Amino acid sequence: MKNSEKNIENKGVKNNMKNNFVEPASDAATELKELFIDSLKDIYWAENALVGALPKMADNATSAALSSAILEHLDVTQNQVKRLEEVFELLGEKAEGKKCEAMAGLLKEGDSILLETAPGAVRDAGIIAASQKIEHYEIATYGTLVAFAKTLGENNAAKLLTQTLAEEKEADCVLNDVALNAVNIVAAE
Repeated sequence: MKNSEKNIENKGVKNNMKNNFVEPASDAATELKELFIDSLKDIYWAENALVGALPKMADNATSAALSSAILEHLDVTQNQVKRLEEVFELLGEKAEGKKCEAMAGLLKEGDSILLETAPGAVRDAGIIAASQKIEHYEIATYGTLVAFAKTLGENNAAKLLTQTLAEEKEADCVLNDVALNAVNIVAAE
């Protein structure tokens, strides 16, 4: 490739990057601590939304094991909300939520699964699938929050968030066990 071709190619890459640049909002985070707090507000909204959504999922499950797992996680989620409030307090911040578009979308998907499946094992499999997507989102979020807290030297916050991260991983394992050992087998019959 000639130098002139390389220059043209490089200019194209630079132009594409500029075409995709997003101008930040006027209140955009400029420091990691701001991003950390904003992310906490996001997951705080998400956990509170789950407190409202989990009973509906449990009511629509026909598997006793699934319904029980969801209701147990409801108790855990309520404690996670309180734990997030402790984190906000440690940071000297007011505990407030900011709508989490990702969680709102996952909850909407869960509602659509209920509409698109008849009560029984297939619906239960759908509830598990939707629930595991939620758990995976939470695992990713809490993993990031733990990393932010550690980087910022917020060790007490990191300990609290690590506890929640472990609970989310456990919830995912429980859902996986219910799916593999009962629900999916019945749904496949």
